[in-house]
Amino acid sequence: MMKKRCDWPGNDPLMIEYHDREWGVPVHEDHKWFEFILLDTFQAGLSWRTILNKRNNFRKAFDDFDYRKIALYGDKKVEDLLTDSGIIRNRLKIAAAINNAGKFIGVQDQHGSFDDYIWQFTEGKTIINRWNKITDIPSVSKESDLMSKELKKSGFKFVGSTTCYAFMQAGGIVNDHLVDCFRHSEVDQSTK
Repeated sequence: MMKKRCDWPGNDPLMIEYHDREWGVPVHEDHKWFEFILLDTFQAGLSWRTILNKRNNFRKAFDDFDYRKIALYGDKKVEDLLTDSGIIRNRLKIAAAINNAGKFIGVQDQHGSFDDYIWQFTEGKTIINRWNKITDIPSVSKESDLMSKELKKSGFKFVGSTTCYAFMQAGGIVNDHLVDCFRHSEVDQSTK
């Protein structure tokens, strides 16, 4: 018998693998958080499918999402990225990724880890939603509004509330798997 899952991965094997293994699983590692910030920055205005299909290219182009290296990128590296057809070649998003790497380090310095900082918006707990259909799932929440406001105050770019909500979904701060999806209860168990 086939497993029942959320509709959004469709028949795309890469999207199914991401849905089944990563989406909604609580993240507690700063390196992974930065990967999601960078990818969500580039997703703004685009589909997650587009970004996921280019994820390995982003990993290669951005030094395996090493925020300490990325924070030091200069003009030559920016020009190299702008000619890399494997990624989204958007000057503003590239500049935001570099900027955000520096701000990420600043948050770590101030809070001990980015993980400690980002989980404060839900008091360290996953919000477990109980949606019946994909149209029930919001694109923002009061937590993503606050997260966006605070990240912007810290100098981050491309961190609107919708981006923050997607970031929360990816990193397991919210469990937005539909209740009849096999991952809803699995992810719920991983948060206990």
